[in-house]
Order: sequence, then C-alpha cells, then structure tokens
Amino acid sequence: MKNGGAANGSGPQNVTAPNAPSPNTGTQSATTKTVAPNLAADVQTLERAIYEVKRVIVGQDRLVERILVGLLAKGHVLLEGVPGVAKTLAVETFAKVVGGSFSRVQFTPDLVPTDLIGTRIYRQGREEFDTELGPVVANFVLADEINRAPAKVQSALLEVMAERHVSIGGKRYHMPDPFLVMATQNPIENEGVYPLPEAQRDRFLFKILVDYPTVEEEREIVYRMGVDAPEPHQVLDPEELVRLQKVASGVFVHHALVDYVVRVIAATRTPAEVGLPEVDGWIAYGASPRATLGIISSARALALLRGRDYVVPQDVLEVIPDVLRHRLVLSYDALADEVTPDDVISRVLQTVGLPQIAAQPTTVPAAPAGHHGPPVPSTSVPGPTAMSQPR
Repeated sequence: MKNGGAANGSGPQNVTAPNAPSPNTGTQSATTKTVAPNLAADVQTLERAIYEVKRVIVGQDRLVERILVGLLAKGHVLLEGVPGVAKTLAVETFAKVVGGSFSRVQFTPDLVPTDLIGTRIYRQGREEFDTELGPVVANFVLADEINRAPAKVQSALLEVMAERHVSIGGKRYHMPDPFLVMATQNPIENEGVYPLPEAQRDRFLFKILVDYPTVEEEREIVYRMGVDAPEPHQVLDPEELVRLQKVASGVFVHHALVDYVVRVIAATRTPAEVGLPEVDGWIAYGASPRATLGIISSARALALLRGRDYVVPQDVLEVIPDVLRHRLVLSYDALADEVTPDDVISRVLQTVGLPQIAAQPTTVPAAPAGHHGPPVPSTSVPGPTAMSQPR
C-alpha cells in the first residue's frame, strides 16, 4: 500500500521543540512545534484510514495520498480529471472514513449563491424570518464540477473558503471545525465550463490531476464492483482529525529547507534571476506567499504520514508540483509554445539547488543569555541536519 501525507503549518516559526533538533549551523532557528509522543500510533491510524479508502478506490494511489495530505494540512483540494475516474467517489469515501457532517453540491449554470450558503425564509404562521443554512455549512463539502457554475457562485464559495463563515441577513455563521472543501472539475477544454479565477484557485492547497486507471486496475474495478460495492468503515472522527492536524503542524522543518522553498517560489516570479531567461517569458504571474506556506504545511503532513517527525528534502519535492500547478499564470507565449505549468515547475526545480539534509544526531544548543522562555534541553536527539549549504 502506497501512502503519503501533508502537514499543516503557518510558516516558519522560531520555536524549538524538546524532541526536535535545532541546527548547529547557520543563524536561523528551525521551524518546529511540539510533536505528540505517540507518533507510531498516529501513523498506524492514518494507515488504517488509507486502507479503508483503498477498499473502495482501486488504484489512484497518488489521489488517495494527496487528499489525506490536504486533510492533515487543513487545505482545500481541487481534483481535475475527465468524468468517471473516481473523483467524486474518492471524496465521498474519505468523508465516510473520517466521519463528521458531509454535503455535496452539484454545480450547474443555473445555481445561485443562496443555493450554496443559505437564505432567510419567511414563516407566515409565526410572522417572522428563519435562517436556512445552505449545504456549505458542513465539515466536508464536495463541490462537484465546480467550474460549471457562474462566477458569482464561485465567488460565494471563495468567501466561505477564505473566511470560514457565511453572512446571512446581517448575521455571521461560522463553519464547523474541521472545515474542508474538496472540489472536482472537468478539464478546461470541455464544453460548458467557467474557468476558476486566480483568486479562487489560490485558495486551494492542491490541484491533483486524476488520470485513467491502468488496464489491471480497470479489470479489478469490474471484479470488485460487480457484486456488492464495499463500504468503508469509519476510522477517525472530527475531533481526532483536528488533533492529527495539530500533530502534523508540529513536524520539524530544517531552516535550510525553508530557505529552499522560499527560493523556489521566488524563482517562479523572476526566473531570469536564477538563470532561466526563457522561462521568464512563459510566466505572467508567479506563486504567492500562500504557496510557500502550503508547501511547508504539506511537507510536514507527508512526513507524518510516512512515520517521521521531521521533513526531508524528498517530502518537499513531492508536494511542490501539486501546490504550484494551479497558482502559476502562464503567458500567451507559453500557450503558443504548448508549455504547461508542470513544465515550468520542472525547469525551476532543476535549476534551484536542493540543500543536502540528512538524519543525524544533533545537539540542541543551550538557551542563550537573557532567555526567559522554557528551558531548552541540551541533550542529543535524532533529526535532520544540514550537511552542506545549498547551491
């Protein structure tokens, strides 16, 4: 079983956890928070969740992995693929495995914002208005075929995703915790679609491309679904998911990896400065700081899912394409040259040097003079250390 994951974080923080190393090279502090001691039990729980999903979903390992990464990283997920490749089924299955409230909204051209967020209804018998909350008020919201609705409906969803509340009749209603939007969309070449605006695309942590299954996987789909379709069992509950999100946010990130992510994002804005003048003509707008935070949080969760309380370079490399592909705005030159966002991301990753990080024992330095916070342990603990500076 192939597994992976994502973590949540709010960007670099100069906090040293007792069970995570602080690098003894450089002047920056490592990015970390407190990690729960029962790491093995948490990893086992996540593996059980993946197992239950895989009982229903045949193949699509990357899809299953990235959705779980998004759940752990508190990130909304956008799935793109042709109809019939298990996008909707995967989201519904995850909702059953995690538990909590679930709602599905089928986006159509005649949908209006009140169909999504709710409205006020006049009760004639009582001569007063009642508030009827829309389907968006749930732990897990499936926005099916999101790019088939007009812009005003997409904007209403954007407010909910960004602010995590809806406003009806001058009153604010907050979303439950956890609150995650998982949207599916058809490729833009299909008929009857409204492209998502850049502001709304940027609110999604991942854009996952869902492809056709292999011949062997499609044969297994026929056998597995031919009699009785398997039903997944609930493994988590909303409270447990919130706890795992906090655990993921405490995974250790070395400052050299944080610096690498910042340099990659900067390279998408000014490629010519890193030796990519031809790429400079392909990019109209680069990635925002929200992409930097998304990469860090995703890498943390991926490390947690793979049984580590620290991030390695491979974690970062694996999540970068999914975090960036929907955030880069390409120019007309790129469209003329048939260049895709993944092509640009690949060129950037080949150019920006990756720091060499290895898991070695490191010594946590003693607290500096004048330190008023909790005492910092001075024992040796295992974790990633910078072996050399990035190129």
